[in-house]
Amino acid sequence: MLDKVYYDDLETRSSDARHAAQLEAVNAQLARVAEAAGNCLPDIGKLKYLDDLAHLPVLRKSELAKWQAEKPPFGGIPVSNIAHVFQSPGPIYEPGGISHDWWRMGRFLHAAGFGPGDVVQNCFGYHLTPAGMIFENGARAVGAKVLPAGTGQTELQVTAARDVGTTAYAGTPDYLKVILDKAAEMGVELQITKAAVGGGALFPSLRQEYADRGVTCMQSYATADLGNIAYESSALEGMIVDEGVIVEIVTPGTGDPVAPGEVGEVIVTSLNPDYPLIRFATGDMSAVLPGYSPCGRTNMRIKGWMGRADQTTKIKGMFVRPEQVAALVAKHEEVTRARVIATRQGEQDAMTVQIESPRDVADAYAQSITDTLKLKGTIEIHAPGSLPKDGLVIEDQRSYD
Repeated sequence: MLDKVYYDDLETRSSDARHAAQLEAVNAQLARVAEAAGNCLPDIGKLKYLDDLAHLPVLRKSELAKWQAEKPPFGGIPVSNIAHVFQSPGPIYEPGGISHDWWRMGRFLHAAGFGPGDVVQNCFGYHLTPAGMIFENGARAVGAKVLPAGTGQTELQVTAARDVGTTAYAGTPDYLKVILDKAAEMGVELQITKAAVGGGALFPSLRQEYADRGVTCMQSYATADLGNIAYESSALEGMIVDEGVIVEIVTPGTGDPVAPGEVGEVIVTSLNPDYPLIRFATGDMSAVLPGYSPCGRTNMRIKGWMGRADQTTKIKGMFVRPEQVAALVAKHEEVTRARVIATRQGEQDAMTVQIESPRDVADAYAQSITDTLKLKGTIEIHAPGSLPKDGLVIEDQRSYD
């Protein structure tokens, strides 16, 4: 049991106190941006009310990538106190710090019951992308020890978990099942009783399976650019917005807020002074959940991840984007079209790549698919002109109910 219910007093402050603090922090961010030499953002001035944030321009990832190409590595955005530079697909470069809870993941891990007595097996990747460091930084913030396991080599993961006494898992929702199944196959009894997951959808059936195996599993919503955005608590009623960001739900493709409760695109303003992102468009869809969480935390809640504003889809913890599918088609002169389908097989994500080609040899495209999409999947060859003409190049057939 943890010594305290809440991570800090910010989680239970009044709406008025939160709004006043957020307005002050946003204006400080705007001042930092305005003072930076060579920044790409306009000098917006000072906001009088927090609602005025909705009048500021939205920053989209494509625009950020353009800025970074013109002014590498961070596009002229003022960055300070960082220890790492990460690269995500795009490419997009993100700064990372190592000061206390720099990514604000500690708040989520505390809510998930992680603390000083835990050994966390961190199965997020440590290569180029920041997920591994995001969760390690959060685990340190709550006083837990970390086994930096990364992904793959499941038998070694089981052995390490047994030998070091792993009590908690951090990683994608699916991979914990792989570890638990391998442990059962090896006849190894593990001590994992809690899990903090992200990077993909936690399907209800999988959460229930973990519960049946004695593991309490909660999920967060985070991105490489912003760190933690929202997280579950023991109440399991929606996701509570982190205290270090401001979340807006807007009509996709615009900066205009939707009516309360309507589904729209998630726009986030980071209050991290080391990397001021103002109204950053995540491309993810969600909706505000009215009221307060029964756990006592008073910040706004969202319903969690509800799809993408575009066709970008996360499969096995990796984003697959329409432009990657286009690049796959461009690699092969005889290929006229391609379509990626995301499904579930058991409790695992699965990917099928349908290719229109007169060349009925699936293996001929296997390496290109791995190189371009960064994932392996089933390959289906279809006759030219036979795939549906519905505008989809990525189809997500998974059910999130």
